[in-house]
Amino acid sequence: MKIFNTMSRQKEEFIPVDKNEVRIYACGPTVYNYIHIGNARPLCVFDVLRRYLEYRGYNVKFVQNFTDIDDKIIKRANEEGTTFEVISQKYMDEFWTDAHGLNFKDASVHPKATENIDEIINIIKSLEEKGYAYAVNGDVYFRTLKFKEYGKLSHQPIDDLQSGARIAIGESKEDPLDFALWKAAKEGEPYWESPWGKGRPGWHIECSAMNRRYLGNTIDIHCGGQDLIFPHHENEIAQSECANGCTFSKYWMHNGYINVDNVKMSKSLGNFKTVREIADVYGYEVIRYFLISSHYRSPINYNLEIIEQCKSALDRLYTCRESLDFALKNAADTDDDNEIIDALNSRREQFISAMDDDLNTADGLAAVFELVKDINTKILDKPVSKNVCQTACDVFDELCNVLGILYNRKSNDLDSEIEELIRQRQEARANKDWATADRIRDEIKAMGIILKDTPQGVTWTRE
Repeated sequence: MKIFNTMSRQKEEFIPVDKNEVRIYACGPTVYNYIHIGNARPLCVFDVLRRYLEYRGYNVKFVQNFTDIDDKIIKRANEEGTTFEVISQKYMDEFWTDAHGLNFKDASVHPKATENIDEIINIIKSLEEKGYAYAVNGDVYFRTLKFKEYGKLSHQPIDDLQSGARIAIGESKEDPLDFALWKAAKEGEPYWESPWGKGRPGWHIECSAMNRRYLGNTIDIHCGGQDLIFPHHENEIAQSECANGCTFSKYWMHNGYINVDNVKMSKSLGNFKTVREIADVYGYEVIRYFLISSHYRSPINYNLEIIEQCKSALDRLYTCRESLDFALKNAADTDDDNEIIDALNSRREQFISAMDDDLNTADGLAAVFELVKDINTKILDKPVSKNVCQTACDVFDELCNVLGILYNRKSNDLDSEIEELIRQRQEARANKDWATADRIRDEIKAMGIILKDTPQGVTWTRE
């Protein structure tokens, strides 16, 4: 498998640090609001990465954090007259509603910043002892210019970074590029005791601490949205490599931005879309399909026309899979058609080839639809053996499970009343009583069941 490494700006062969385990860290949400589709894109994309690596036989340890103490959380708590704990817990619960709706597999560990204060303090103390950090009036800053490789991930010259840096009112930094590791508590703010007084961690240091605690000094893949490359991931690299004395992450993966009606999504423009509000209309699975339908590094555009197209594509997949169930149920134990089995297996190889090329889910989905075409033309239009049908089901489910789609399949059982009506219609058709057959078909349709006559018999789908 090859992965585009943001650090080197090229595709590299994926070779894990430990052949027995792949260690991945994905930056999680700051829990002060519902997640938006920009948050959901890395959630779905890197869930597919984890699923695919497991599919290829790797043991994956996947860590995704919660930032549960932050200026935005404190601000929301003050606005609502409550505590930061209440706000963070509320939106962690809301996150799980959306994440599970999107079929996100729980990470191996979901640590919280507030659960790792001791580890955070230990890293800051280490940086201070090595001369990479300094304390001023209860704040602790990272001495950025001391890390000579600063800017290597974002590929920005240090002079360009310095020209855009500023020192805010109330800060006492040595250099505008220095960033906060620890913040002294202001009046009324939550705090923890530390060697530098009462305070709380800066944003960047929490991820370094949780990486080291749960995954070790050097991890395989660090991933997140493109917006995190600078300064968040750049700062993580600086503090982690200075504290630990080794490479922080071998590979860096970043997904592209989301536009809404061809304009970059932002709260200030009023085109901010939460996962919840879209799911209330279209359901969660359409959102997941949309987010993985393009290559993860490409920008994608959200609009209602595209969402409708994604819904239609999913409907096509569901219809094919339900037709396969019927074909399997009615197939006979006849001789296999090895040519068909070879064609089905070739779609698996096509899928693997696409996913091995930097997690190309767009081409992976194309392989799935080629499989659907094969099923429709080689299996559903003529009688085939039970083994051929089972192979088709297995390959279909295998590929869809890697992508995390088709997880809302309904029961294939019909109630006895509908089963009896289908039997009566078949009897009417056998007797060439077309009027009765059509009447029963319309009656069944009114119950939400669509019938389709095939060479194997009658198939049905729910509206």
